Amino acid sequence: MSQDRIPGPVRQTYGADDLSRAASFGGGFINFGDWSGIRTTAPTPEDRIRSQEDLYRRVLRAFPGPRESLRLGEVGCGRGLGAALALCEFRFAAVTGVDIHPDQIERARAVNAKALATFPDRLAYSLGSADDLPFADASLDGLYSVEAAQHFRELTGFAREAARVLRPGGRLVVTSFFSAPGPDVAERLKILLGSFANGLDVAHPLDGFTTDLAAAGFTDVGTESIGADVWPGLDRYLEGTVPPGHWTRNFLHTWRDGLLDYHLVTATRR
Repeated sequence: MSQDRIPGPVRQTYGADDLSRAASFGGGFINFGDWSGIRTTAPTPEDRIRSQEDLYRRVLRAFPGPRESLRLGEVGCGRGLGAALALCEFRFAAVTGVDIHPDQIERARAVNAKALATFPDRLAYSLGSADDLPFADASLDGLYSVEAAQHFRELTGFAREAARVLRPGGRLVVTSFFSAPGPDVAERLKILLGSFANGLDVAHPLDGFTTDLAAAGFTDVGTESIGADVWPGLDRYLEGTVPPGHWTRNFLHTWRDGLLDYHLVTATRR
């Protein structure tokens, strides 16, 4: 895949900067985490890793059983630990992690070398983008994405591509943070959050995405707000991890002010 297709902020953040090394993350995962069930009085680095694993578990539980026959793709797999967790813990038939950044695919293959060697026909990592997935038409039973959709430049192409690669009855599960509707929300987010200011994250209203899914051929589109399980726990961890006043502490404020919320979105291919 041409480097020209990778947005500049994404290229830097997941290339040379390798965001997984940031103190606010940990363990090779790159998501804000599901903190439900985790004591956040004084969260530890181990709690932070568990929160990120638990966010994957929350997404993967949205695929109904029996799971042993399901072939899945992950969009925006990063270092690939979530795809390996999906295979080894949930026992899906096969999982292919897809990422737009070649450095991330190289890292995924290196970090998960043992799992790849153990399951050569069931686990794979491949270059691809949300609007150009490396799968044949109707070849997947499920497609999921964990905290990557906020980086996609637009979601219409992703919805169409998801519909293309899923078989009829196939399931899509996406979790990420979405913006509230309104003409000034995107500008307010750029003022409060550095990742929106530099273009790494894009303000996608939730209702725009659900409309795109319906237009692309999905039915039973459902959304669940899980911000209460994400933002307070994350902020408590950041309190002892990033410098006082760091812009990442504003995620909690944007959620409380109704500018952003974290959602779990599910849909079925018609």
